[in-house]
Amino acid sequence: MLPKLLTQIFGSRNERLLKGYRRTVQQINALEPQFEQLDDAALKAKTEEFKQRLAKGETLDSLLPEAFAVVREGGKRALKMRHFDVQLIGGMVLNAGKVAEMGTGEGKTLMGTLAVYLNALTGKGVHLVTVNDYLAKRDAEWMARLYNFLGLTVGVNLAQMSREEKQAAYAADVTYGTNNEYGFDYLRDNMVHEVSDRVQRPLAFAIVDEVDSILIDEARTPLIISGQADDQTDVYLAINKVAPGLKKQIGELDIRTGEGVIEPGDFTVDEKSHQVYLTEDGHENAERLLSEAGLLVEGASLYDAGNITLMHHLYAALRATHIYHRDQHYVVQNGEVIIVDEFTGRLMTGRRWSDGLHQAVEAKEGVAIQSENQTLASITFQNFFRMYGKLSGMTGTADTEAYEFQEIYGLETVVIPPNRPTKRKDEQDLVYKTTFEKFHAVVADIKDSHERGQPTLVGTTSIENSEYISKLLTAEKLPHKVLNAKQHAQEALIVAQAGRPGMITIATNMAGRGTDIVLGGNVENQIKLIEADASVAEADKALQIQTLKDEWAGLHEQVKAAGGLRIIATERHESRRIDNQLRGRSGRQGDPGASRFYLSLDDQLMRIFAGDRVRAIMDRLKMPEGEAIEAGIVSRSIESAQRKVEARNFDVRKQLLEYDDVSNDQRKVIYQQRNDILEAQSLVEQINNLRASTLGDVVRSFVPSQSVEEQWDLPGLERVLRDEWQLEVALTAMVDKSDSITDEDVLDLVVKTGDTVFADKVERVGIDQLTPFMRMVLLQSIDQHWREHLASLDYLRQGIHLRGYAQKNPKQEYKREAFELFSQLLDVVKMEVTRTLMNVRIQSQEEANRAAEAIEARAERVSNVTYTHPNEDGSVSQDAAPDFDAGKYGHVGRNDPCPCGSGKKFKLCHGKLA
Repeated sequence: MLPKLLTQIFGSRNERLLKGYRRTVQQINALEPQFEQLDDAALKAKTEEFKQRLAKGETLDSLLPEAFAVVREGGKRALKMRHFDVQLIGGMVLNAGKVAEMGTGEGKTLMGTLAVYLNALTGKGVHLVTVNDYLAKRDAEWMARLYNFLGLTVGVNLAQMSREEKQAAYAADVTYGTNNEYGFDYLRDNMVHEVSDRVQRPLAFAIVDEVDSILIDEARTPLIISGQADDQTDVYLAINKVAPGLKKQIGELDIRTGEGVIEPGDFTVDEKSHQVYLTEDGHENAERLLSEAGLLVEGASLYDAGNITLMHHLYAALRATHIYHRDQHYVVQNGEVIIVDEFTGRLMTGRRWSDGLHQAVEAKEGVAIQSENQTLASITFQNFFRMYGKLSGMTGTADTEAYEFQEIYGLETVVIPPNRPTKRKDEQDLVYKTTFEKFHAVVADIKDSHERGQPTLVGTTSIENSEYISKLLTAEKLPHKVLNAKQHAQEALIVAQAGRPGMITIATNMAGRGTDIVLGGNVENQIKLIEADASVAEADKALQIQTLKDEWAGLHEQVKAAGGLRIIATERHESRRIDNQLRGRSGRQGDPGASRFYLSLDDQLMRIFAGDRVRAIMDRLKMPEGEAIEAGIVSRSIESAQRKVEARNFDVRKQLLEYDDVSNDQRKVIYQQRNDILEAQSLVEQINNLRASTLGDVVRSFVPSQSVEEQWDLPGLERVLRDEWQLEVALTAMVDKSDSITDEDVLDLVVKTGDTVFADKVERVGIDQLTPFMRMVLLQSIDQHWREHLASLDYLRQGIHLRGYAQKNPKQEYKREAFELFSQLLDVVKMEVTRTLMNVRIQSQEEANRAAEAIEARAERVSNVTYTHPNEDGSVSQDAAPDFDAGKYGHVGRNDPCPCGSGKKFKLCHGKLA
C-alpha cells in the first residue's frame, strides 16, 4: 500500500523524469524562431561552433537545447519532417544513456538523429545499431540527408565489405550497422597482425535500435568466429538411422508415487528447455542399437570416456527429430537448412545451430551436411555492448524487460507517451478447446472484417500456421497476402499496403520490420516512381501526385470509419513483448484500431503452463463445442505463464553472463596483451622478461630454491639447457672451482648466458629486422593457445553442473578451474615463445630467400575462417570466403599481388595465412 500511496503523492520515477525533460523541451521550442531566421550556411556553421565550444570545456548537456533545435530545423529543411516534442524527449533519454520505449509508428528513426548529432560533435564516432543490413542501409541513406546537411559524415558498416571500406565507415562521424557486424569487427580487430589492419576506433557511444531484440532476445548465445574442425559426416548419417529406433515416453513419472507415465519410452522431451533425456531403458536400447550399427563396441557403455562424443551426437539427433520441426523452426531451401528466427519470423540465412544440432537436422532432411567448426574467438552481446563508454537504446516494447536492462546493462527504461493518445481497443482473449475450433473462429472474424472493409493483420508464431490459415482463407475465397520468412523479398511492399480497405495480411512475428502500416495504404513509393520518371513533364507529375494523394485521403477516411487496422493473433507468444509488438502495429499516431488473441488448449504455451486449469473450468461449465471462454481470469492466467517463461529466460541469460564474465576477464587480458605487442615499438624488454621467467622455471626444476648443493642435478640441467634451449653453460665446472656457491648464483649465470646468446642474435640481424619476427612469434603463440583455451572452457562449462552433486558451487568451481587453465595458458605461451626465439637460426639473406621459396612451393591450399553468430536457440551464422587454392595458381612470389583478387601483396593476404 505504501509504495502506491507515495507514487500517488510524488508521481512515479518515469513521470518525474518526463517532467524534467519537458522543461528542456520548452527551452528548445523557444529557440525555434531564432534558428528559423538562419540561412542554410549559417545553420550548418553551428556544427563547427558547437565543436569549438566543446573543445573549450563546455559539456554536451549544456549544448543540448541548441543542438536539438539545430537538428529540428535541419530536419524541416532536409527531410521535410519536424521533430515532435515527444521525439525531443526521446532524444534526451538516449543522450542520457537510457532505454527509450516509444510506440510503433511514433518515429524512432527520426528521434535517434537528435542524440546521434549531439554525441557526434565529440569526434569520437557514434554507432547506430540495427537488426539487419536492410534497415542499416535504409536508415543511413534516409538520415544522411540530414547529417550531411548539418556537416557530419555518415558511414554504413555491412558484412562482406573490404577492410578499407570498413575503415572509412568507422572513421565517419556516424556509423550505421548491425549488431553482428560490430561484434565481429571487434573480434577480427583482436586477431590482426598489423595495427593498420584494424577497422574500429575505441567504442564511444552506441544507440541500439530494437534494443529488446538485440540485447535480450539475441543475448543467450555468443558471437563466434570459427574455423573448420574434423569432418564427421558419416557419424551424423549413421546416428540419424539409429534415432528413429528410440521411442518417446508419453507423460511424466512422479517419483513419489511411481505413477504418471501414460506410455513408457526410451527418452523424455522437455519442451521448455528444448532438451531430450534418455530414460534407464533408453540407455540400454541406445547401446544395443549403436552396437548393431557398428558405432559402439559390443559390451561398451555410452558413458565410457571414448564414447562421450557418440552420446553428444545421439542427443543432437533426438532433438533434431522430436523438437525442431520443418516450416516452424527452419525451412529447407536450395538444399540447405535455413533457420527461422523465432522472434521476427525472418529467415536467418547463414546462421547455424551449434553443438552439432544443425548437422543432425541436415542429416534428418537428407541435405548435404556441412562440417562443424572450431572456435577461434567469441564474445556475448552482453559483454560486447557493455564495453561502450555510453550505451542507449530504443524500442516499442521495453517496459516488461526493464528489470533486465537495469540488472545486466545498467540501463534505465523511460516510457515516452505517444504524440497523440492511443485509440486502439484491445479485446479480451478468446480460448477454445481445440485448434480446429480456434481457426474456425479466426476465419469467421477475418471474413467479417473484410466484408466491412476493415484491413486485417493476422499474426502467427510459425510459418506452418501462416500457411494453414492461408489455405483456409483460399477455401473461403478471401483474397490475402502472406508475409513470412519465405516471402522475405516482398516484405516492405506487403507491409506498406497492409492498411488498404479490406486488405488481409498474414504475418509471422512482426518485430523490427521497419515499415509502418499506414491506414489507406502507403503512397510514398508510387510518388517516388512518378518523381523519378524523366518522360513525364513537371506539371503532369504534380497533377498525378495530387490525384494519388486525394485518392489516399479518401481511402484513409474509409478505413478509419471501418475501425482502423484490426489485429487478429492466433497464439500467445512466450514473451509478452512479442505480443505487444504485434498489437502496436495498430493504432499508430492516434489512429483507431482493434486487437484480439485467439487461443486453444492445444497451443504450446497453454499446454505447458495453463491448459489443465482452463480445461477444468470448461468442463465444469459444460461448454458446448465451438464456444470460447472470454474472461479476465484466463487472460491473467496466461500472462502469469508468460511471466514464468520470461523469468526463466532471464535466469538463463544471467547464468550465461556469469559464466561468460569469467572468460571475458581473461579475454580482456589477452586482447590487451595483443594490443600492447602490436603497438610496441620495441619488444626487447617483454622478451627479456619472458626469457628470465622461463629459464628461472627450468633452473628451479633442477636446482630448488633455498636448497643445498647435494640436492642439485647440475648434469641434468646442463643437458636440458643444451638440448632444448641451445645454451652451453658449464655449471658443474663452475661449482667445482668455487668454494661457496648458492642456488641464486646458478640461476643468475643461466639467465645472463641466455641474455648474452640472444643479444648476439639481435646484433647479427639488427633489432629492426628481428622485432617483426618477435611480434609474429608472440601473436601466433597467444592466438593458438587462446583458441585451445576457449575449447577447454567450453568442455569445462558443459560438465561443471555435476559438481553440484559433490555439494560444491558449480560457478565457484568454474571460476577456480578457469583461472587454473588460464595460468597454464600464460605459462605455455611464455615457454613456447622463449623456446622459439632461443632456437631460431639466423640465416643470410640468400638462405632466407631459398627457405621462403620452399615454403611457398609446399603451400597447396588455404581456407578462410567462418564468422558465426548463434541465435536465440543456439544458431550460428556462418560467412566463409571462397577457398583459395594455391596449387591452381602455381608459384606465387611473396611480393606479387595475391591471386585471390584482393589487391594485396601475397605475403599480406593468403601468403600470411599459409
